[in-house]
Amino acid sequence: MATISTSGAVLDVNTLVTQLVAAERSTTDQRINRDTVKVSTEFTALATLKGAMSAFQSALAALKGTDSFEPRKVTSGDEAAFTVSATSKAAAGRYDVEVVQLASASRLGSGVFPDGPTGTVGSGTLSIAVGTDSFDIEIAADDTLADVRDAINAAKDNSGVRATLIRDTAGTGSYLVLTGSKTGADNAVTVSATGADSGLAQLVQDLQSFDSQRDLAAQDSVIFISGYEIHSASNTVTGAIDGVTLNLKKAEDNKLVSLSVERDDSTIQKRAESFVSSYNALAQQIATLSRYDATTKTAGPLIGDSMLRGLDAQMRRILSAPVSGATGNHTTLASLGITTTGSGTLQLDAKRFRDALDADPAGVSQVFAAAESGVAVRLSTFLDTKLSSTGELAARDQRIAAKRKDLQNQTTALDARMEVLQQRYMKQFSALDAMLAQMQSTSGYLSQQLTSLSNLNKSS
Repeated sequence: MATISTSGAVLDVNTLVTQLVAAERSTTDQRINRDTVKVSTEFTALATLKGAMSAFQSALAALKGTDSFEPRKVTSGDEAAFTVSATSKAAAGRYDVEVVQLASASRLGSGVFPDGPTGTVGSGTLSIAVGTDSFDIEIAADDTLADVRDAINAAKDNSGVRATLIRDTAGTGSYLVLTGSKTGADNAVTVSATGADSGLAQLVQDLQSFDSQRDLAAQDSVIFISGYEIHSASNTVTGAIDGVTLNLKKAEDNKLVSLSVERDDSTIQKRAESFVSSYNALAQQIATLSRYDATTKTAGPLIGDSMLRGLDAQMRRILSAPVSGATGNHTTLASLGITTTGSGTLQLDAKRFRDALDADPAGVSQVFAAAESGVAVRLSTFLDTKLSSTGELAARDQRIAAKRKDLQNQTTALDARMEVLQQRYMKQFSALDAMLAQMQSTSGYLSQQLTSLSNLNKSS
């Protein structure tokens, strides 16, 4: 009689359940994984696109203002005497500059206190003034020189004086030194006292006695620009020449140093070159994201994307259109030597651009920076709209974030459903395994009984 048997007599429940759950999960899991890869690819593609757009926008920022075409190159004939900088408001020209005197702040020193920082000063009210502002320090008879220094520095109404102690040559005594924080003749530091005993009176007298070896008088800087005398409270001179700032370094009588101001055409050309290269980087990025490679049969992550096509088409229209309101020979980028190649990128004819800049700098400025209609202005406004927090790219990012969240939720739901399925299969196959084991046991018993009966019949 045939016996009931299973592979190995007992089912491999774990393997069976694992394989069944995996088969059940496979189709949904593959779809979620495909969608996840697609969303991640789109997110990366958009981030790359936004990076190229932002880089192009930075290049446009250097060209969209009319003052972008008025950079100034300034030169000091001797930077040991002064350095110089200029804004677009500076008129081109040449000047002779003589630095007669540098501005300085007050510095006053006392006589030596033999006992150093621990020596007493006296008593009374010490008044310290910087120009028209003053403050008072109350000094007690037992206050040390260090206490006076600290009280001056800690005074809430201290108007710009720093007190320090300097050791004498023997290293035992100390001098009290008051230094003003502001240069200029109007910021002279002066001292006086009321109710002073002899010790404080002596300190005030020492501070008031100017010693040319160690003390400094507050004074203005004095320079001559093309023969005209200029005074300044600091060593930074502004306003003497419109748009020009001189930083004085060294005074030397009867030495004339040249100063030249001219338009910086090299900076303008570099900005134009940056405009071309940044646009080309963006154009090449758009091409990469939207191309199809027939050889490898692979497509860019944004192939056929309507937003990408619209972005590309609109920028090309702005680049090729004449500037509204511009007159003369220069009304388009092409008239400046910036033309479009067969591949859609831009190229700059450096000589033609320099010639246009020499012949008509205002016209060049209008092409890029005319209010509302200049190429750089229109492109910058267009990109601002696209990259804004309420723009099309931001909306795409929000949709991608929502899709990612949805895919995560789908994965969580799938995990939960498969957990329930796994538990049901485990219960079912464990019961089947137990039943098969019981049936196998019963089959073995019956086979044994039948064999015994057959042997009995034979013996009879």
